[in-house]
Amino acid sequence: MCCYQSPCECAIRKYGIAGRVWEATYALALYVSPGTQFDYDPPFLPSDTSLGPITIIELGAGTGMLSAFIAEVLDCSKDTLIVTDLPEVSLQIFVLPLSWGNIQHVVNLENKYLKGRPLTHIICSDLVYFPELLGPLLRTLIHLTSSNCDRHRCASPPTIVISYKIRSLLKETPFWSAFGLWFDWYHVGSDFDDRTFIFVAQRRPQSYSWDIPSEDDSLLHGVGAYGKETRQADDTFELMLLMSLEIDIIE
Repeated sequence: MCCYQSPCECAIRKYGIAGRVWEATYALALYVSPGTQFDYDPPFLPSDTSLGPITIIELGAGTGMLSAFIAEVLDCSKDTLIVTDLPEVSLQIFVLPLSWGNIQHVVNLENKYLKGRPLTHIICSDLVYFPELLGPLLRTLIHLTSSNCDRHRCASPPTIVISYKIRSLLKETPFWSAFGLWFDWYHVGSDFDDRTFIFVAQRRPQSYSWDIPSEDDSLLHGVGAYGKETRQADDTFELMLLMSLEIDIIE
């Protein structure tokens, strides 16, 4: 029973991994709302208020803490924030169900919220950890960034913002090696500990013409990227880690 446990313990017991705030969430909350203490380049949102409506989807929102920070920096008269998680979580906290890898959930979201409204941002707060979820997560990101695009180009691709904390490089590196094949991405800021990062990414323009493999294992091994049916990997993540290590040594 939850009666004799803390609220955090109760939430974890009831909702599993969605019932706690993961460490890299705090870093992303700082990036979203840095106050006057920090100045990030690029900022989470552009300062140009003349831009059109912003539409943000958060994947795996869990407790909704980060969504609350994001809502604070949006314009309620024109912007939209769509908060998603597993059905058993979202039905309880009234957000949209989106199971990673479930393309029907993506289609339902597009039909309900994205008709005639381009998706501008996708938020992923500390989602890269369980190996069995990495393929479905990457598949969902590919399909969401294909919304309102054809197989040749995307006029306004959404920006993905990811916070990540290293827990097991052996288990997590395959995701980044495959992610870098489909997305151009880079590291933002250096105000966090040496195991926590914020990445900003957009789809590679040529990737819209690639076939997405149906098997998660093939997707994580780079099959389909650059139109090739062979396994391949991107080394952006390894280079970022090396650069981070060099900075630490210099400092």
